[in-house]
Amino acid sequence: MDEERKEIKEVEKVDHAENTEKTNTEQKKEVVTETKVKEEPTKERKGFCITAMVLGIIALVFFCVWYISIPCAILAIIFGVLGVKTIHKGMAIAGLVTGIIGLVIWVILIVLIFCFGFAMGVFDSLDNDYDSYKSYNSYDWFDYE
Repeated sequence: MDEERKEIKEVEKVDHAENTEKTNTEQKKEVVTETKVKEEPTKERKGFCITAMVLGIIALVFFCVWYISIPCAILAIIFGVLGVKTIHKGMAIAGLVTGIIGLVIWVILIVLIFCFGFAMGVFDSLDNDYDSYKSYNSYDWFDYE
């Protein structure tokens, strides 16, 4: 029995030694893959981040001028999404948020203008019907003299 235990211990020691050798090589592979992963997000796209932030601010400042605000907001969103994966995440997120806010402002304005125009059309239609009814039913259209 003692001999069997010694053999089992020796086999366990050999297995443990082999596992540590494999672990060292696996660790080296992991280190290599970790450095590759770390290098990818650190791409220098500082220009995208700055551009997103500037275009987002322009979209907010010039929200009354649709032909400036809407394209700037769309471009700020695009550059913000491209710049989020970089080191300068703050500027990219600021550009993304300001671009979204600028676009939402325009969507709200367009909806309000549409609703206002629809309401004015309905009121004008009702007003014209009342005027025409009033003119046909009044006796002012012919002269008694």
